[in-house]
Amino acid sequence: MQDRPANASLDTSLALHKFGVGQPVRRKEDETLLRGKGRYTDDCNLPGQFYAVMVRSPHPHGIIRGIGTEAAKAMPGVCAIYTGADLTAAGYAPFSSGLPLKSRDGTPLKQTHHGALATDKVRFVGDPVACVIAKTLAQARDAAEAVELDIEPLPAVTDAEAALQPGAPQLYDHIENNVALDYHFGDTAAVNAAFAAAAHVTTLDIENTRVAAVPMEPRVGLASYDQQNGRYTIQLPTQGVSGNRNTLAKLLGVAADKVRVLTGQVGGSFGMKNISYPEYICILHAAKALGRPVKWTDERSTSFLSDSQGRGQQIRAELALDAGGRFLAIRLSGTGNLGAQITGVAPLPLSLNTGKNIGSVYRTPLLAVDIKCVVTNVTLMGAYRGAGRPEANYFLERLIDRAADEMGIDRLTLRKRNFIKPTQMPFTACSGVTYDSGDFAGVFGQALELSDYDGFTKRKKEARKSGKLRGIAVGSYLEVTAPPSAELGKIVFEKDGTVRLITGTLDYGQGHATPFAQVLSTFLGVPFERIRLEQGDSDVVHTGNGTGGSRSITASGMAIVEASQKVIAKGKIAAAHLLETAEADIEFEGGRFTVAGTDRSIGIMDLAQRLRGADLPDGVPGSLDVDHTADGAPSAFPNGCHVAEVEIDPDTGTTRVVRYTAVNDFGTIVNPMIVAGQLHGGVAQGIGQALMEKVSYNADGQPITGSLQDYALPRAEDIPLMTVGDHPVPAKTNPLGTKGCGEAGCAGSLATIVNAALDALKDYDVTTLDMPLTPEKVWRAIHEAKTKTAARRVA
Repeated sequence: MQDRPANASLDTSLALHKFGVGQPVRRKEDETLLRGKGRYTDDCNLPGQFYAVMVRSPHPHGIIRGIGTEAAKAMPGVCAIYTGADLTAAGYAPFSSGLPLKSRDGTPLKQTHHGALATDKVRFVGDPVACVIAKTLAQARDAAEAVELDIEPLPAVTDAEAALQPGAPQLYDHIENNVALDYHFGDTAAVNAAFAAAAHVTTLDIENTRVAAVPMEPRVGLASYDQQNGRYTIQLPTQGVSGNRNTLAKLLGVAADKVRVLTGQVGGSFGMKNISYPEYICILHAAKALGRPVKWTDERSTSFLSDSQGRGQQIRAELALDAGGRFLAIRLSGTGNLGAQITGVAPLPLSLNTGKNIGSVYRTPLLAVDIKCVVTNVTLMGAYRGAGRPEANYFLERLIDRAADEMGIDRLTLRKRNFIKPTQMPFTACSGVTYDSGDFAGVFGQALELSDYDGFTKRKKEARKSGKLRGIAVGSYLEVTAPPSAELGKIVFEKDGTVRLITGTLDYGQGHATPFAQVLSTFLGVPFERIRLEQGDSDVVHTGNGTGGSRSITASGMAIVEASQKVIAKGKIAAAHLLETAEADIEFEGGRFTVAGTDRSIGIMDLAQRLRGADLPDGVPGSLDVDHTADGAPSAFPNGCHVAEVEIDPDTGTTRVVRYTAVNDFGTIVNPMIVAGQLHGGVAQGIGQALMEKVSYNADGQPITGSLQDYALPRAEDIPLMTVGDHPVPAKTNPLGTKGCGEAGCAGSLATIVNAALDALKDYDVTTLDMPLTPEKVWRAIHEAKTKTAARRVA
């Protein structure tokens, strides 16, 4: 890996500070985790706890005629069995999505309003219908197998386009034609006129395959209930405790302060753990009803059935160009597969986020997006790393390569011709979003240089000698990160000389403790090693929107900077009192408050201790503690250019990524080592989707990728060494100048890898393939092309 240091946007010598912004400081938690000392939810237990096991539907669609529980209830150790009727009687609210999305006719998103347990119908394999509680896990499993389900099967539909056809099975009476959202954006008349006047139009029908999140840690919940104060507590892996507390409180029908959410270490999520699930309501209900803690731990096989999945679109993508290859308009239409239930942000990646990100780094003037979000008899859909951003970049970069081939224009030249220029910033894209900064051509040029693009021809010839096909592709991307939302920046100076930093994002693998401490240490001069990050207790983290949308360093960073400024303001008042001078004479730098023009000073840590318990006059703060909520930074626009090279064995169809280069503009980089790691992880997931991952169902609606024997994931041998470069242009919309990096690897890799494979297959005149590029699919494409060529020769 090659890393190039980022230039900090701060006008100080911060990079010289060992633990300051811009330094590759090792992650604080690594020693704990690598030694196996992490504390995940399944490591937690409470005295006297019972165990829960879910009973799930084996049918993708059907009417519930009866649920027989009597025999199961009589089995050893069984404490209770709950069905949908029990939870309905308890008065819990249905699951829904809070998104204010509207269809083209102005009607709001149609909700599925499903309960934690099905009552009338089941709508996908894995739909929970009962929850068994027993004294031991083994007893709960045995009893769950004894629950008798009487379900009358109904026809099922798993494909979104098929669900739109006349006569297709209808999942909900109130969702006509299975369309929950008929999303539209853009001036259709203007876009159609641009296409009519275009010198060339490129059209591609593209499948963006549905994928499973598959984090290392499955979902887990440990629920308890305090009868005296009527308060629920649940430990579970999340992406943010305060947001999940609010959602659970709404579902339970209680005030937010009656729910406490605790999260320890989290073994990955990628968007999947940022919503509430039926199992959590079941075990909270059981804990209250039985007066005992209740624990539920998912298994890998049921994770494939019950965890929210990602992507899942069938899109017709069109690009209109003038005779010189300048982009005139983009048109997207098609479907997004919501699955059987709508919750969280499910429709967002399929609709608004796709449209918001499709403009990318190019100055395309017009855009129209028409996507129907459809319910089907498959597992629910949700956010997955990028949540619409990789999808949009994939569609556009596929279009650009195809347009270049069709028009006879070099692929690089076509991109350069359409880049937004730095002098055009701020630039309002066709999506309506205004970019504040960026040097897209500069990023592009650096990527070509680092990847040795000019040397590809030689490498291709060498590959041919060994019987391999070699291809290369260059792809730019831009992401619109999550919109602004309130974020907590709380700083507490403790008696033991440590500083507690509390913020509402949550680390589920990103390594927040280190860069957040770097920011605080930089701005307050607090010793890095004394800073402790706290994110996992909703009683402490009262505000925050969690981690998602590449927002953490921007949102929490802004809150930390603003909170630091408030600490300094309080410190100047206190220091002025202790140093017997006017507040206006106090200066602050490098962690010390100094009387201007003198050598009289006091360090911030000493000042915090001196104030503790001191007899102070009115107006002098008794501590430097600050509890601050920032309004939230606007969306930022991380961008970059990735270059992928692949080799294909034409005899087997096996495709390998053999070289990978990524140059990115993440604005100010707080910790380049952590940023590089985030980039590597995103690219690895992109390789997985591009080459092997796809959630699949048979004609009857049964999942056929229900385990790691059937659902392929990339292994270490599938991931090449990566060359990583930075081309930072600090954002102008937040005090650190950061842009976010967590989802960029996915955004840049999908199209780059697929386009590289198609470049390698040009010898066989293979012009399009959908992900995943499995050996079978590639082999068939090669041999079908050979057959056609042979037939033409005979003719």
